[in-house]
Amino acid sequence: MSLTSPALAGKLAGLQSSAIRDLLKLTARPEIISLAGGLPDAALMPGERIAAAAETALRDPAVLQYTESPGWPALRAVIAARASAEIGREVPVGEVFITHGSQQALSLLAETLLDPGALVVVEDPAYVGALQVFRAAGARIVAVPLDADGLRVDVLEELLAAGERPAVVHTVANFHNPGGVTLAPQRRRRLAELAEAHGFWVIEDDPYGALSFDEPAPAPVAAYSSQVIRLSSVSKILAPALRVGWLIAPERVCRAVELLKQGADLCGSALTHQITADLLTDTGWLDAHVATVRAAYGTRARALVTALRATFGDRIHCTDPTGGMFIWADFTDATNTSSLLPAALEAGVAYVPGSAFAVTDAYHASMRLCFTTSDEPTLTEAVHRLAKAAA
Repeated sequence: MSLTSPALAGKLAGLQSSAIRDLLKLTARPEIISLAGGLPDAALMPGERIAAAAETALRDPAVLQYTESPGWPALRAVIAARASAEIGREVPVGEVFITHGSQQALSLLAETLLDPGALVVVEDPAYVGALQVFRAAGARIVAVPLDADGLRVDVLEELLAAGERPAVVHTVANFHNPGGVTLAPQRRRRLAELAEAHGFWVIEDDPYGALSFDEPAPAPVAAYSSQVIRLSSVSKILAPALRVGWLIAPERVCRAVELLKQGADLCGSALTHQITADLLTDTGWLDAHVATVRAAYGTRARALVTALRATFGDRIHCTDPTGGMFIWADFTDATNTSSLLPAALEAGVAYVPGSAFAVTDAYHASMRLCFTTSDEPTLTEAVHRLAKAAA
């Protein structure tokens, strides 16, 4: 019998499980209306079209084999063409790297770009998945606040003027998770200018950009600089189960990421890559499908905002989402949303307390609400339940 237990890596000491993932275990009960998850609506996922694409893909035995580490060539070509249209310049296939969802892309980039102790600037409130990745990489994290126009680039400028030198600035520029806001065009341009002037990378994390309700999202930050690495996926417009994400980056970054991915999982799934390539190239069908998703989410977002304002009045201030999946809400009477959560669950409604997205210790009167997986009457009922718990 061993007298001394083998040790785990020291970097695990500062890591915690995602509060959101832990909360999802509690909200699986059918009597609870969950506004907590960041999940797309399974009823809107194109199961029959995915099945048809899978049947077609399986006629080629190559899709059952290992593929290249950067991804199935046909899919990389599709993503390169789409990225070229989005960014406004020709994106060669060599600048496209397919990953197991965009979260893996973020994780591989952290390993590629960050040494322990390197400075990473994030938005505050922050995307929880980014905080987990950067903390695991041993980064020093500094938060810059959001306002109605997204990342406060003026505050970033103040940090730079004070001598801070980030290796990476991370932004969810479109329909922010959790903040629900979009980075203004002039701030996008300025962020890119600062990256070039001070020699840092911008990671533009964009899983929600296709989910605009009315006007399209602004030109990406990547349109203004080659020092912007762009991430996205099909999880929010097709299905998370495909596990297809990607990064658009200079070839030297892609080659470094390739070395790390080979050590992690060798390659992705040629089968799901080919299925995704089929769906993304069927542009007539894809445009109609995404339009349906946008319309449904837009209607639900407006229903939730309307119910919150009608029920709580000035007691809650919330964002007016123009796309994406989330509303950020603040109790103006300093109600502590972490303390309120047990009563809310007892009343049959769930949300994520704002403190889950804090870099340090903040947002105790805030909460993130996801509107994608419930219809309008259910969202209204969820708000009534929340009001009962908060009475």
